[in-house]
Amino acid sequence: MELEVRHLRALCAIADAGSLHKAARQLGMSQPSLTTQLRRIENALGGQLFSRERTGCRPTPLGRIVLSRARPLVTEMRALVAETKAAAAGTGEGPRLRIGSTASRAIPGWLRRLRVRLPGTEISLQMDVSANALLRLVAAAQLDVVFVHEVEGSPLRLPESLRRRVLLDREPQFVSLAADHPAAERPVVRLGDLADDRWMVDPTVDGEWDGLRRVLSAAGLNPPVLHGDYLTAASLVATGEVVTLCQPTSRGRADMAVRPLFGDPLGVRLLVAARTEDELNAVYGELEAAYWEAARQSAAYTEWLLRAGDPRGATGGPLVPATR
Repeated sequence: MELEVRHLRALCAIADAGSLHKAARQLGMSQPSLTTQLRRIENALGGQLFSRERTGCRPTPLGRIVLSRARPLVTEMRALVAETKAAAAGTGEGPRLRIGSTASRAIPGWLRRLRVRLPGTEISLQMDVSANALLRLVAAAQLDVVFVHEVEGSPLRLPESLRRRVLLDREPQFVSLAADHPAAERPVVRLGDLADDRWMVDPTVDGEWDGLRRVLSAAGLNPPVLHGDYLTAASLVATGEVVTLCQPTSRGRADMAVRPLFGDPLGVRLLVAARTEDELNAVYGELEAAYWEAARQSAAYTEWLLRAGDPRGATGGPLVPATR
């Protein structure tokens, strides 16, 4: 078999995701297909590139050598495609802004503000569950700026070529549970109150499963955990089948409650990244305003902010200068 760029891209995806399951989802293929492809690549190169462990896949010494050569080639190919498409499209279409983001309730307000501030600019949006995948797209010039979250204890792999700004150093993660759950009667939920519940998590979200596992283990809990996307999780939460972590900007519904966890055991850092400071400056103010607008629309988050002595829940204004 002759190696192709798609094979190198698959190897990079496996290394970045840390598992065949996550990598297959990012690549838009089934896990068995990716496993077969990896086996063929290893046969072609004459050695094992990844060790399969209980916690995922890790590059072998041979794998690290191959990856050190494969990454620059994949990045260059992405840049070549992006630049060629831009050249083919011509230069008379006007300015454009390509945004990437993980899930956030700040997105609608951010786009609305950007369209007001940048009239005539074509603004596109690409959503992805993987913050690391979005960061790689910015480094490859396929996106201009991304808004991502970094789960505590699972640092993102920020390419050295990118500039970043921290929107919020630690956003507490709340819990979503059925409105008639006994714990929903309390303003703050203890993990022990959920000891008999099934949890649901999306393992393809970078760091999410590891973060939940650490939090449950620290609380001495080992509940059954279902894997699935958060759209499915919302339906199951409403019927009382599962509980799940959620962003504090999430809003409760008649059949679903959103509550902070006692002691705020898990947080995420909210980051904006781009290739230049000018690109960050062009979008940051609008994102900050949109985020605090979304925060004020969540009663649970507003109450949490006021209890924490943070006036942003009421005013939406910055409390401290943004970290650069």
